[in-house]
Amino acid sequence: MHISRIDLNLFVALDAIYTEGGITRASAKLNLTQPAVSHALARLRELFGDPLFERQGHAMVPTPLARSIIEPVRRSLRTLEVTLHESGSFDPATTQKRFVLGLRDVLEPTVLPPLMQHITEEAPFVDVSTVLAERRSLESELAAGTLDAAIDVLLPAAGGLRHTLIASGALVVLARRDHRQVQGNLDLDTYLRQEHILVTSRRRGPGLEDLELSRHGLQRRVRLRCQHYFAACHVVSRTDLLLTMPERYARIANRQFKNQILPFPLEGPAMDAYLYWHANADSDPANRWFRTQLLRTFE
Repeated sequence: MHISRIDLNLFVALDAIYTEGGITRASAKLNLTQPAVSHALARLRELFGDPLFERQGHAMVPTPLARSIIEPVRRSLRTLEVTLHESGSFDPATTQKRFVLGLRDVLEPTVLPPLMQHITEEAPFVDVSTVLAERRSLESELAAGTLDAAIDVLLPAAGGLRHTLIASGALVVLARRDHRQVQGNLDLDTYLRQEHILVTSRRRGPGLEDLELSRHGLQRRVRLRCQHYFAACHVVSRTDLLLTMPERYARIANRQFKNQILPFPLEGPAMDAYLYWHANADSDPANRWFRTQLLRTFE
């Protein structure tokens, strides 16, 4: 079938059903009636000769065919949207838009306060949502427009990804104020003799600091593995455990606990953060403006 005979709005409906997991939420997102979205799905099923979604409980679960076509569909919709935007302009003072930023929770306290200060002053109708973006799907989400930008560590290069260094920082070590073996300075031998906290969202595997130690043939004892730096700072204030973390966040998370903040006793590794976007958004005025605001937060 020639593309001229296909209603492109069907693919907008496909993306919405896939993203929202059901016809009811998809219809609300698209501001359409449920029968209209159901009719679009029926036409898509006829077009592809596949059910595309199968109901399991209250959810619409995509079939293997739907999973295989969703990323090309999203990329195509994103490219078309950007093409249309390029012919226009973006006025932050009057345009209503929501930007979605891929951001790990450890960066939220350093990124969001200055970012929202700039945006609320300059763009009264612009909203921001932060989400946890899986690194393996970062390029496809940026290409599809489900993410407008992302901030993360340096990742392996991918064809459509663009990135730029947005911030560089060091690792520091936190110890409670009255730690008997750590008073104002911390050498490597003392660091290795202590027990440690590792903050990570992964269930297993070493942290960045452990990888750096292993490069020197060294190893530390991790007594506690947890998910959030704020909780870890609290634990440090009540035990002799040490916590290694990014300096920029340590200055914020540690304010109420007043633990000692000491240099990591090895050179490096740098805690660099990079801003990511997709090549198809290079010329999009709205995306360019949003990236500028993100860069300003680290000036």
